[in-house]
Amino acid sequence: MSIRRIGAAVGAAGLLVAGLAACGGDKTYASVSDKVADGATIVVGTKWDQPSLGLKKGAEPEGFDVDVAKAVLKEMNGGKDAAIEWKESASSNREPFLANGTVDIIFATYSITNARKEKVTFGGPYVIAHQDVMVRKDDTSIASPQDLKGKRICKAAGSNSYKRITDPPPDGELDLDATTVDAANYSECVQKLTGSNLDAVTTDDLILAGFAKQAGGNFKVLGQGFTDEKYGIGLKKGDTKTCEAVNAAVKKLWDNGTMKQLLDKWFGGIEGLKLSESAPPAEGCA
Repeated sequence: MSIRRIGAAVGAAGLLVAGLAACGGDKTYASVSDKVADGATIVVGTKWDQPSLGLKKGAEPEGFDVDVAKAVLKEMNGGKDAAIEWKESASSNREPFLANGTVDIIFATYSITNARKEKVTFGGPYVIAHQDVMVRKDDTSIASPQDLKGKRICKAAGSNSYKRITDPPPDGELDLDATTVDAANYSECVQKLTGSNLDAVTTDDLILAGFAKQAGGNFKVLGQGFTDEKYGIGLKKGDTKTCEAVNAAVKKLWDNGTMKQLLDKWFGGIEGLKLSESAPPAEGCA
C-alpha cells in the first residue's frame, strides 16, 4: 500500500519572520502573546461538530477544547479572561487558517506530527488521546482494530487517522487492507455509520467518546487504543514566543488540577475510556 508523504515547505528566514504578525483590526502584532497582552480579541479556531470537544450549540462552541482554550488564554492574560472570537476550524483548513491569519491560535483535536511541524508551531501537548475504533452497538464482527481488515472505514477530510489502519509505518500503523469512505468531517462519518454506509469510525478515543455519548448507546467504543495522539495548540509557524507562553500555561493548569477537572467534566464515566492523569511532556518550541 502506498504511503502518502507531505513535502516540507521551507521559506527563507526573513520571509518567515515577516509573516508572524497577528492581525488585530488596523494593528499588527509580532506574536499572539503580544496581542493578548494588548487586550485585543484573539481569534481561536476550534471544531464545531465534535460533541464534548468543540460543538456549536448556541452563540459559542462548547466542549473540552473550548474550555482549555479559555483557560490557557486566561493564564496568558494574567488571570483575566481574554477577549475571544471563535472560528470553526475543520481538520482540512487548520494549516491554511494559521498561515493566512484567519485564526490566531487553534485548539481543535490537533495531533502533533512531524509532517505538521513543517507548517505549524505547536504548543503543548495538553493531553494525550489514543486512536480507537467505534462501531454500531450490535456489531459483533469487529472486536479489535485488527478486525478492520476488509471493512469500510471513514476517511475524514484533513485527518490522518485512516492511515493508522491502512498504511505501514512510519505514516501508518496496522497496514490493513480496509476500504476507505470519504467524508467531510467526523460528524459526517458518524452519520454514515448510523446509516450503515460504514462498518467503523476510527480516530482519537476522545472524539469517539463524545459521539458515543451523544448517540445515547447506539455505538460502542472498543477501548483498545493503539497510538498516542499528542493534542497540540496550533500557532503560525515561527511564533515561538507564544509557544513558550502556552506551554507555561498548560503546565500550570495541570499543576493546579484544572486540566483534570476539565477532563472529568466532559469525559468522566465513559466506559472504556482511559483519561490522562498527568501533564504530557512538552514538545519544545524550536
